Amino acid sequence: MPTATWKAHEKHGVLTERSDLPNSVFAFPKQRKEPLTDAKHVRNAVARFDQTIGVSDADRALAFENIEKAARHYDVDLSETDWHELGVHPQSHRKQTAKKAVATKRKRGELKSAAAKAVATKRKSGVLKTEAKKAAATRSRHAHSS
Repeated sequence: MPTATWKAHEKHGVLTERSDLPNSVFAFPKQRKEPLTDAKHVRNAVARFDQTIGVSDADRALAFENIEKAARHYDVDLSETDWHELGVHPQSHRKQTAKKAVATKRKRGELKSAAAKAVATKRKSGVLKTEAKKAAATRSRHAHSS
């Protein structure tokens, strides 16, 4: 059984980018997947455990140890006692499920508000400027290569 590598992240109350987080706060530290920064993220990591792709059984065992340690720290009750109880089969129909979700949001009229929220988040984090610069550089390269 691997030894947990998880350590609580002490920047509480400060919005941090995922890239600012140390490897020690992730359930899967090598892949930097499933941050465990609060109780909500611990529950999310449990729910998404079987959706994590590109990880070995050893990675899953370590991730479960990290989840257990973070769950104790944040006082989250886990009914599972072994990582096998969380599943190991990634969703094989992820893209189809995502398309169905988009169709449902479009039908309900929620797509525009979700897109607006995503843009606001990107603008606030500076990602929007970075994406705009990349797009401009790509357009410039294509214009010069033609």
